[in-house]
Amino acid sequence: MCFAEKRDTRIPVAFRPAIMNANLMNLDKWKKKFKAPSPDESYGRGRDWNVDLIPKFLMANGLLVKLLIHTGVTRYLEFKSVEGSYVYKSGKISKVPIDQQEALSSDLMGLFEKRRFRSFLMWVQNMQEDDPKSWDGFDPFNNNMSALYNKFSLDKNTQDFTGHALALYRDDDYISQTAILTIRRIKLYSDSLARYGKSPYLYPMYGLGELPQGFARLSAIYGGTYMLDKPIDEIVIKDGKVVGVRSGDEVAQCKQVFCDPTYVPDRVKKIGQVIRCICLMDHPIPSTSDALSTQIIIPQKQVGRNSDIYVSLVSHTHQVAAKGWFIAMVSTTVETKNPETEIKPGLDLLGPIKQKFVNISDYMVPVDDGLNSQIFISTSYDATTHFETTCLDVLDIFKRATGEEFDFNKVKHELGDEDQ
Repeated sequence: MCFAEKRDTRIPVAFRPAIMNANLMNLDKWKKKFKAPSPDESYGRGRDWNVDLIPKFLMANGLLVKLLIHTGVTRYLEFKSVEGSYVYKSGKISKVPIDQQEALSSDLMGLFEKRRFRSFLMWVQNMQEDDPKSWDGFDPFNNNMSALYNKFSLDKNTQDFTGHALALYRDDDYISQTAILTIRRIKLYSDSLARYGKSPYLYPMYGLGELPQGFARLSAIYGGTYMLDKPIDEIVIKDGKVVGVRSGDEVAQCKQVFCDPTYVPDRVKKIGQVIRCICLMDHPIPSTSDALSTQIIIPQKQVGRNSDIYVSLVSHTHQVAAKGWFIAMVSTTVETKNPETEIKPGLDLLGPIKQKFVNISDYMVPVDDGLNSQIFISTSYDATTHFETTCLDVLDIFKRATGEEFDFNKVKHELGDEDQ
């Protein structure tokens, strides 16, 4: 989506791309590209399907929820919790343990490791940043995460699922970083889980396409304009700064433009690729207690990779598929010349697949900060199945465009019971 802020106002004009998610007929049109057969009557009605092309979950107490509450767009949205959160180890999946009771009953660890991990979780939950007495002799601001793991004698496997399934890091660089950063992430996971109980994740009813629709409704109240499926022919530049966005013979004059990399190929560079595979199934993922929605993280070291593999599942319970049907997504960062083989560990967890649609996209980043041109470009979506990394990018754009940090203290409202 491309936003152009009107000159001398705070009212945005938004140009929305044609497809952010797809119903079954959209996917049918792609059958040649994806080499998939046409869906038959067993798939139900096409309008019952809302297949997100890049599905991502929201942390219940995470950045995106806070941003949505701040804007007030939640009045137009309804959420449902995701039923399970799992991690892969030694060829099978297990529920991610987050409290002392789950730590003792988890099959991810042996007896003695369970007790050490339980002590670790208790320390994290009791640690208060402004109370050194709660640190138990360990300074989380001046010691790295490796030192904290060593304090509790946690083995490599435990460190693996803690860093990747609880703290949601994409690589192991965090181990050498200050421990407080990881502690905050684990607390976020725990706090998000505490809100609704089954998992820390939420998903919008009817899919992620509801998010831009909610913003469109809110924007209209304040005089904003949405130009749906409107082509961008040119971003007009004068003296090195953006002055407008042209579509055909029309030009929306502006002082700033916010867009993704597809609108400005000359201002971004490719630093990698992401492979995503949409899978249509008529059953939940095995070994997940028949959960109707779930996330599974396969830590990189478990399958000899440098990048994690992510698996997400949503279904008719979120109004994104016909009754009895499920939509799974397997994604990862491409590391070889045979990307489809890289997602095999994730696909093997799914059981029988009715149809699958594989797409490989470039991962692009802006070549500058946009301060001179006033064109602020987001990075491409990464392989993660949650919005936390995307929100960090959005907050960085906000700071560059406005010159100030986003103030989360202004977030005063909470999601209502109807959003559970």
